[in-house]
Order: sequence, then C-alpha cells, then structure tokens
Amino acid sequence: MARAIWSGAVSFGLVNVPVKLFSATEAKDVSFHQFQEGTGQRIRYRRVAEESGEEVGYDDIVKGYEIDKGRHVLVTPEELESVEPGRSHTIEIEDFVDLDQIDPVYFEKTYYLAPAKGAGAEKSYALLRRAMEEANKVAIARFVLRSKQYLAAIRPARGALVLETMFFADEVRDPAHDIDDLPGDDVELSERERRVAGQLIESLSSDWEPERYHDTYRERVLELIGRKAEGDQIVTERPVDDEDKVVDLMAALEASVAAARQGRSKGSAAGSEGGQSEEQDQAAEG
Repeated sequence: MARAIWSGAVSFGLVNVPVKLFSATEAKDVSFHQFQEGTGQRIRYRRVAEESGEEVGYDDIVKGYEIDKGRHVLVTPEELESVEPGRSHTIEIEDFVDLDQIDPVYFEKTYYLAPAKGAGAEKSYALLRRAMEEANKVAIARFVLRSKQYLAAIRPARGALVLETMFFADEVRDPAHDIDDLPGDDVELSERERRVAGQLIESLSSDWEPERYHDTYRERVLELIGRKAEGDQIVTERPVDDEDKVVDLMAALEASVAAARQGRSKGSAAGSEGGQSEEQDQAAEG
C-alpha cells in the first residue's frame, strides 16, 4: 500500500475537506553505481573545500547565491528559515477554471488526494469531487510541501481527486523568445500537402491505451544485465549514424499513409481493410 506523504485539508470557501496526499507515479529508471574500471572498486564522492582539499561536514556548509561572476551572497539555514512560507496543512483553492484552458506544459508532478479517516471526510470529499465533475471544472490552489510553496491544479479523475503541482508562469519559457528560427504561419503549404498530412494523422489515430506503450530501452537494459549476470559474453557493435537525407515531403507523406494503412490492416480482423475511405486509398496510391 502507498504511504501518504502529506496530510491536511482542501479548503474552498468555508468548507474544509480533510485529505492525505499520495504520489501517483513511481520512477522505473534503471540506476547504476559507479566503479573504477579494472579494479571493481566502488567510486565514492566527498564534499571538499576547493582550496584546501579538506572534507567538509554537512553542519559546516552554507548556501551561496551567485549574483555576479564569481561573487556570491552566502545565506545561513536560519536566514532561509526566516523567509520560508511556514508549515501549512491547507490546500487553498483560489479559482475554478476549464481544464482545456491549461497548457500541459504547466504540469509538473501528479499526486492523488484521498479523504482522511474520520471527521466526515468521505462525504465532503465525495461532494467536492462530484460537484467538480458536474461543473467540468479544475480547481487552482496553493499549498506548502516540504517548506516549498506550490501552485496546483486539482481535478476529478479515476474516481479520485488528482492534484498536479504546476510551474509558475515565470518558470515556463516562451518558445517564440527562447528558440531561434521557429517557422511561422507564413510558411506556404499546398492544399494537397495539408490534406495528405491530415490523412496520415487520421490513419494513425486511435483510442488512448497507456498499456500499449513500454519503455523499450529500460527493458533492453534489464535484459542485458540479466544476460551478463548469467555469464553471457556480450558482443557490441557501434551504432551507425543515419546520414542527413533530403526527403521529398509529398512523397514521404504518401508513403507514410500507405505504410500506416498496411500496418493497420495487418493488425485488424479480416475485412477491416475495406473500411478505408476511398480518399485514403487514392492518397496512398499516389
């Protein structure tokens, strides 16, 4: 069973909903330790002073903020504590908005909110979730977790209230300002190119089924580790870099539609191939 990482209450108006916060996801990355090649000795890292080379204990370390090149302002833990937002056990809802209005780039990490036991939490929790479902709204709130203030979006999903911590507006980069040479709406695209591109999107469209997608790289790494643990000799080959090729856009689109149509027909039941539209067949055949 998952363990709650925070407990408090969701507050909207004068209504408080006692809740517990649970992580909704878990990382499955393959982690490695570091060893010296040839000796098998484990690599350890130490905190050392730059000039003396002596190891420094945690209690003797303070933080520094670089205000100019090579110039830092040192700040003690006590000074940082004086400006912390303070411990809070309330998720304060400030607004309700439409989910479609929020760009997913603002979402950071997902958590589940569950009602705390007792104090009538189940009823108030169910009321808030159902009211949000009927209104089709998402709550925008603030709360403090581990001495850091977060902006959050709360939405009903999977029979629960889901909390997404969010980036603040000044933390999200504007691609128009930060990325050079982005093509604009003035790029000329022919009617045929747009039509076939739309057909390609339609031919690859399906219902969202997250179980279909796997971290194939992680699976290959674990397979490699398993083989080495069993004593297999691994023969490696240097990957071949693909050379840059100039591809005819229209030809690539039409070939992609044809390949997508062929792939879908192989994976479907007999007779499903006839379900392709006449327009898609014509586009695929060029």
